[in-house]
Amino acid sequence: MVLQIYDTLSRKKKKFVPREKVVKMFVCGPTVYDYAHIGHARSYINFDVVARYLRWTGHKLNYVQNVTDIDDKIINRANASGKEPSKLAKEFERAYLSDMKALNVISVHEYVRASDHIKEIINQIQRLIKKGFAYQIDDGVYFDISKFKDYGKLSRQNLEQLKEHRVEPNPQKKNPGDFSLWKRHKEGEPSWPSPFGAGRPGWHIEDTAITEKLFGPQYDIHGGGIDLIFPHHECEIAQIEAVSGKKPLVNYWMHNEFLMVNGEKMSKSLGNFVTIRDALAKYAPQVLRLFFAATHYRQPINYSEENLRNTNAVYQKFIDFVLKLRAIKTKSGQKVDLLVEKTKKQFETAMDDDFNIAGALAVVFDFMSVVNKLIDSNKLNSAAAKKVYKQMLNFDSVLGLDLKNIKEEKLSAELTKLIKEREQARKNKDWKTSDRIRNELKGKGILVEDVSDGGTRWKKA
Repeated sequence: MVLQIYDTLSRKKKKFVPREKVVKMFVCGPTVYDYAHIGHARSYINFDVVARYLRWTGHKLNYVQNVTDIDDKIINRANASGKEPSKLAKEFERAYLSDMKALNVISVHEYVRASDHIKEIINQIQRLIKKGFAYQIDDGVYFDISKFKDYGKLSRQNLEQLKEHRVEPNPQKKNPGDFSLWKRHKEGEPSWPSPFGAGRPGWHIEDTAITEKLFGPQYDIHGGGIDLIFPHHECEIAQIEAVSGKKPLVNYWMHNEFLMVNGEKMSKSLGNFVTIRDALAKYAPQVLRLFFAATHYRQPINYSEENLRNTNAVYQKFIDFVLKLRAIKTKSGQKVDLLVEKTKKQFETAMDDDFNIAGALAVVFDFMSVVNKLIDSNKLNSAAAKKVYKQMLNFDSVLGLDLKNIKEEKLSAELTKLIKEREQARKNKDWKTSDRIRNELKGKGILVEDVSDGGTRWKKA
């Protein structure tokens, strides 16, 4: 099977065919006016898995994410806090990058600030004006949506339907839905000189100026949340296809579904707003990553204590499995080459179906189950265990659970002494003492498992 990606524009899965040798992928990054929330975590972990898998299958990838550091929300937050907008934006940008590092989101090649591309933004606006797609009025420059006949094609809306959406009111605008490309300077706001007067860019033009500079007018994949389809991504298409005369802007539009909190939309007014930092204070980053990655990106996901507890239990199975593999010293046992190769192909088949991570994880769990049975029956030797471990790390290069850095917890001297006493009792065939110590350890929260070489594996109950 070859990789198929669901394209929002065509509303169907399409065979993935890169435009050039290097795959170019752009995902809309955060507006840095506050700490990143778990909705951001869901989106950026999903696209991190996408990027990791593309590289896993041999593609060279240039993955760029923008940082919106010029925006009304930043200005409003800065004014309320008495800070300079640029300083506030940099503060939250650093916090965001720290959160991404904690969640092992490592696949982004370059994070690009809007404020570093004012020259490119102005140039793109000038060309849109020259081609008749944009016009200037008192408060700035606007895109004339009536001049771009394909406007609405991504969200599948016509101009009449678009009138129902909230728009930027201005009686000078040619059409109610015309959107801002450049906003004239207001007192207390950051601004830059331009041929249309001092001001700052609109939201939508920032991304197309960045991607045109880095990728050209056309590239492979554009990703983001489903809430960005309209107006943001619709406006991006209009801007770049109008200015370049080339279409499509991208071959694959990917959008991840919403995240709910306890079955409700996340919002500060409902008191269920959860930042990534809040979540990391309660759960290990690997647990959060597994939780967000385990649901297909086009399916909604519900963040709840119960679901996170369940995910924590699943992650513990990964830990137990990895530690079991590392501990095996047995010399004789079955070969696992065919099992490993079969599992790898099944994993790839699942991921090739529009990055079906749930299906891929099911393959990994089945693999772990089969190997656990071999371990329990003392049929897995150390050489085979190393092959299984190597394949788990191979899968993890896509999943990003950092399995190679799993550390075995240290037991207290008292518990270690009890385990050694039990091992000696087993050697002496003193089953009564062995069972007594097993029960004593269980009462202290430690489960023991005997292995063929006379040793003991343990885990917390």
